[in-house]
Amino acid sequence: MLKAKVGYSIKADSYELGLECSKEIESSKVNILYTSCKNDIKKVIKGVKEKSDAPLIGCTSSGGIIVPDGYITSPTGFGGLLSLDDEDLIVGVACKEGGRDPRAIGRRVAIEAVENAKSTRAPAYFYMIASPKEEEAYLMGIQDVIGRVPMFGGSAADDTVSGDWKIFCNDKVIDDGVAVAFFYTDNEIVTSFMGGYKETDNIGLITEVKDHRNLVSIDGISALKKYAHWSNVSPATLKGESLLMASVTKPLGIKDPLGNLTVIRHPMFGNDNGTKTVEDDTIMLGNNVVAGTAIIQLQATKEDLIDATGDTLRDVKKQLYTDAAAYILIHDGARRMVLEDQIEEVYKQIVKETKGVPFIAPFTFGEYGYDEHSANICGGLMLSFTAFGED
Repeated sequence: MLKAKVGYSIKADSYELGLECSKEIESSKVNILYTSCKNDIKKVIKGVKEKSDAPLIGCTSSGGIIVPDGYITSPTGFGGLLSLDDEDLIVGVACKEGGRDPRAIGRRVAIEAVENAKSTRAPAYFYMIASPKEEEAYLMGIQDVIGRVPMFGGSAADDTVSGDWKIFCNDKVIDDGVAVAFFYTDNEIVTSFMGGYKETDNIGLITEVKDHRNLVSIDGISALKKYAHWSNVSPATLKGESLLMASVTKPLGIKDPLGNLTVIRHPMFGNDNGTKTVEDDTIMLGNNVVAGTAIIQLQATKEDLIDATGDTLRDVKKQLYTDAAAYILIHDGARRMVLEDQIEEVYKQIVKETKGVPFIAPFTFGEYGYDEHSANICGGLMLSFTAFGED
């Protein structure tokens, strides 16, 4: 039977913070750790390792974390840890730094994780963390090795989208790359991957893309001008980083081939190349898109974003045949920023639905998952909520 423990800390000393995060651990097969970008991560890990030498994986979280006791944050940093233990559970973790061929790096990290689990077969489920840049390529490389094993995960994050995020795996800390945890178990693991947005009638055909994430044009019109028209605002108000937060309640989305899942594409940056051509007023997205496919403007109120927390938890619970033993609730960081003054409402939804089961909720800059019969996919502004069954 799977058992889980959650610990957290806001101690200013990073080593002491690691010790306090791990004090609840009795025994563990894997420790999943989230901290602030303000912490000295190696010292946090050293503190955790004083208590438990189980495989460790984690990343920095944007602004705070949510645990059963509340929303945890501090000007000096924070940390939270979820430990999972079951005599029949085996977990192999691995990480690799980024490089010129991210797909090949994905292959190598998958092979190392299998080897670290002392296995010769694909896992039942896997967790991926990456820096916010080449998530899709890492995922393809991992699947080159293990096939389409179901997954969940999220990108490392910081407080201000300044690139201060970190990924960690055992004793290694990196700022660019990918880490995975491969779960070998007969217990249930299920994920609900949602956004909670409503579709609008604003739909267009992607007509040009550069470098996978630079959306150049929709219906032959400069992408930022098209988006501004849909949003009934001036393109000038969306230039540069202004687009990042303005688009949280009005992002873009693409549908999977079966129509079961609408995956969100977060408009991150309004480009102005000064060329006065269609290549001016482009949009840098948080994830890849492909020319010749449809893209939809989505919308949500703050209340919709809050309610999506409870909706997603109810959905993941419905998928379990057994009782839940633990949850990892990956919540987008930009959504948190928009909901900063109402984060207590998000916490209340989580506590209501988890009903005393241990959980931890980090805030990421990209989310990964799947839905009914869809492939594994990377998105943004989403919720990737995973439940671990007792049996």
